[in-house]
Amino acid sequence: QVQLVESGGGSVQAGGSLSVSCRVSGFTLSGYCTGWFRQVPGKEREGVAAIDADGHKTYADSVKGRFTISEDNANKTLSLQMNSLKPEDTAMYYCAAHNACWYILHRPHLTEWGQGTQVTVSS
Repeated sequence: QVQLVESGGGSVQAGGSLSVSCRVSGFTLSGYCTGWFRQVPGKEREGVAAIDADGHKTYADSVKGRFTISEDNANKTLSLQMNSLKPEDTAMYYCAAHNACWYILHRPHLTEWGQGTQVTVSS
């Protein structure tokens, strides 16, 4: 059974940094694409970043250069380091998994995802 459990997040002022992590079970990171999407109440889910089975990373234009996705296969953990945060980054962040990264970035509702963790950036 696929399970993804997020942790981290929190509140920070604009320009600050936060990280979120995701512990996965029921599958191996090296066999799937994993990543993050975010959602603000009343808005559509937005794919943020993804890392495929070969370690290739893809980022949404809105976070490119500020966010870094990484994975630790030994500890079955996916992480997202977020720097230079902006108020518009405020959202619930979800860890996601799918065979294809395209779905995490463009159709996140079709992926497996966790319960989410809140990130709040104040101006």
